[in-house]
Amino acid sequence: RRPTVAGQFYSSSNLGLKNEIAPLIDKKAIKSDCLACMLPHAGYMYSGAVAGQTLSCINIKDKIILLGPNHTGYGSAFSIMSEGVWQTPLGEIKIDSGLAKGILRHSKHLEDDSLAHIYEHSLEVELPLLQYVKDNFEIVPIVILSDEINILKEIGEDIAYVIKESGLKDSVMIMASSDMTHYESQAQAAKKDKVAIQAILDLNEDKLMERVRRLNISMCGYAPVIVMLCAAKSLGAKRAKLIKYQTSGDVT
Repeated sequence: RRPTVAGQFYSSSNLGLKNEIAPLIDKKAIKSDCLACMLPHAGYMYSGAVAGQTLSCINIKDKIILLGPNHTGYGSAFSIMSEGVWQTPLGEIKIDSGLAKGILRHSKHLEDDSLAHIYEHSLEVELPLLQYVKDNFEIVPIVILSDEINILKEIGEDIAYVIKESGLKDSVMIMASSDMTHYESQAQAAKKDKVAIQAILDLNEDKLMERVRRLNISMCGYAPVIVMLCAAKSLGAKRAKLIKYQTSGDVT
């Protein structure tokens, strides 16, 4: 899978990309283990500081299940790529076919579908950042077009079940990709985002869904975050921590 937003969301050259990412990484940060995390996926000018600081504070595991929203509308509602290689200007990343196919077999909702991934940026944008901080890792890419909460919960449970049954709990990290409020004033965005983030910190996917709908919060990846929360809790998550929050208004 070739990069589709290199040269737009981030630099398209190897050296340029490394130089772009280097100031975003805090080499002095104390790292912690985690079951799951959430990163933004806008251009690095806007999202890089948040994503970089978050990745600076966690020990990246060898296998990463990437969950993102489907912005393009291509492919099936719940799309997983079960084999292949993803390419960025920093090199290639293999899909963990064994783990991906295990999740695919166990889930009645996920479909093996590469079409949804070809032009989708929400997972791609995270990969160079991960490559910069971690030498070798494999991924399982999943993008989601539906927001049927019962299905999202089931997928989260399915992912956790396969991780546990495979004995991979210590080797797998779940990463949800989402930006927060779009195209509103700084004050309004901060107000809406605060209540959505609090629901995530409470590990409460029902509260997140309710607030997104009631307050019309234009958080593009709330569905992947719901999957992440359900999977993380099934794997034993008891608490969450906010590392950094920022809006594009802070930059411009």
